[in-house]
This record gives sequence, C-alpha cells and structure tokens, in this order.
Amino acid sequence: MKNNIIQLAQVLIQRPSISPDDQGCQQLIAERLQAVGFKLEWLPFGDTLNLWATHGEGKCFAFAGHTDVVPVGDESQWTYPPFAAQIVDNILYGRGAADMKGSLAAMVIAAETFVRNNPDHQGKIALLITSDEEAAATNGTVKVVETLMKRNEEIHYCVVGEPSSAKQFGDIVKNGRRGSITGNLYIQGVQGHVAYPHLADNPVHKALKFLDELTHYQWDQGNEFFPPTSLQIANIHAGTGSNNVIPGELYVQFNLRYCTEVTDEIIKTKVAEMLEKHELTYRIDWNLSGKPFLTPAGQLVNAAVDAVEKVTKIRSHLDTGGGTSDARFIATMGAEVVEFGPLNKTIHKVNECVDVGDLAKCGEVYYKILDKLLA
Repeated sequence: MKNNIIQLAQVLIQRPSISPDDQGCQQLIAERLQAVGFKLEWLPFGDTLNLWATHGEGKCFAFAGHTDVVPVGDESQWTYPPFAAQIVDNILYGRGAADMKGSLAAMVIAAETFVRNNPDHQGKIALLITSDEEAAATNGTVKVVETLMKRNEEIHYCVVGEPSSAKQFGDIVKNGRRGSITGNLYIQGVQGHVAYPHLADNPVHKALKFLDELTHYQWDQGNEFFPPTSLQIANIHAGTGSNNVIPGELYVQFNLRYCTEVTDEIIKTKVAEMLEKHELTYRIDWNLSGKPFLTPAGQLVNAAVDAVEKVTKIRSHLDTGGGTSDARFIATMGAEVVEFGPLNKTIHKVNECVDVGDLAKCGEVYYKILDKLLA
C-alpha cells in the first residue's frame, strides 16, 4: 500500500484546500472509493463539502478525516513550497502533510485495499470526510452527525486520523478529549473622567477580586484519564485608548478545558455564583465547543493498540490531552472513538512534514484495525 498512500497524499497536498475550500480533494477520494464499490453520498452544508461513503451493511466502522488545512502564512519562510508536496530524504513536506492529508490518504488506501481483499466483509465500512475542521467547524462533521442521527444511522466504531503520535510513530492513541467552553464576559461600569472618579464606576477595579477568584478556583482534581480542569484568560479589554477616561465596560474572554469530573452546566452555575458574590453587573455569552468524551478499553481501543504493536513493536499509551477534534461530534452518537495518526510536532507550522515510512505504517495500522473488527 505504501506507494499508493504516498502518491495520494502528494496529490491531496498539492491542492491548496484552505478551510473550508475543498479544492476537489474529496472528488479524488470519491472516485477511488466508488471504483471499489463504495456508495457515495454528498452532504454539502453552506460553504462546506462533506462526503459520506459506505461499503457493506451492518455494524458500522468509520474512518473520519478532513481535507481542509490552515493557511500557510509567509511562504518565503518555507524551505519547500507548501503545496509542492516534495519528498526530501524520505520526508514529505507540505501544508497538511501531517494534519491530516497524510493519514487521510492512509485511510482511503487501507479501506479500498481491505474491500478488494475482503469483498464480503462483515459489517459496514464508512468514511466521513469534511472540509470544515480547521476553521469554524459548524457545517462539517457536526452537521453530518446530525443528519445520520435523524435517520437513525449509527456509527459504532470510529478512527479519526488526527496526528496523535508525539515522540515516535505509534506512541499514543487518543481515546478521549477534554471539553472546551468559552465565556465572553462583559462587566458594566460607568464611564467618566479619571480626575473625577466619584462620578464614574471603574469596571476593571470592581472585577479584580472576581478575576482573582476565577483564575485560582480549583474545579476538580482530574481523574485517571484526564488532568484537572484548567482555565485561561484569552483576551481582556477596557477603555477608549485614552489615559484620562475611566472605562465603562470591561470585556474578558476565558476558556476552560474541562474533564469528565464537571459539566458545562456546573461551570456556568459556578461562574454566575462568583459574579453575584462580587456584586458585578454583567452579561455573559457562552460558547460550548465540545463536551468531554472517553472511550474506555474495549473492542476499538484494544484493536487499535494491538494493531499499532504489530506494526511498530510499540505498545501505545492511551492519552486524552491536546485540543479538540471532530471526534467530539462523533462521540455524541454513542460510538467508540479513538484518534490515531502520525507525529504532530510540525502541525500548523512552517515546513509541516511527515515521514513517508510513518505514513506507510499508518496505512498498515488502519488495515489491521479493519481486519480485527470486520474480517
């Protein structure tokens, strides 16, 4: 499978599919899958193209991935053109090489090879591919999941091809993710002249004790799968830019990456209690990016870890760290979900790259997972 994986990865990388513009990547994939008997369903929403491709019937195993990539930034900083897909010393360079056109190519080739070798396989193989993961993530996987759930179509097992490996290929299989919730808080005061503070009400001064409590509050201790919930202030602003004006409003944006020991409702309630305690006049808008999920040891986790060990001789460590991915949407279906892919050390960076040997191994791992669950 190695040559097919590398060739497909190069072709995908050569298409500048800055999110959410697919640039024809999914059509290339669809043609390959259709050639081996996959049924294709196009699910476009807004500016996003989504592909749901299936083969067989019964209990569903899905690969999930995205064709969109982040912008390249200053191209002059790249050693090799970001969309040239050059291979130098067995390293494939290009935007999306690691995140995640390389592993997407490995998934496609693994699936088509498995179907050729096992035309009458058990269950259903599916590929869920979107062009809206790196940006808004509003018209992609989440909408496909909603569509599938409305018609009672299930995903039982899912491997998301995010680059999970840290120090060497295969060292980590992600079996969960923390939740992410952002608070956009507006604390009201009364604008005025700094020389007449008795005629104004400075919201920055009023909020200091609240902010101190917010940033030092211990939400939980974490558990065996997750680190403790963490909160970080991301943005803060007040004032007109003039040094003689007391601001009339303070804006604070903060984000929590939270584990399964708390819920988004607990977080909202506690923050409201703090604001009331400090007698602040405020409004707050919450944005829930995703709830935490965990796939415990079971058929999928065991199949993934065993497959990695057979290919790499490494016993993967289960991990839930990092940011969010589309796995959070698929997990809401009740599916067992893991993330597995190549090294993540160059993702979203200048000179993003992946070892071509690792991509070949990635395809082998995906194939063995399929073989374990559906052969």
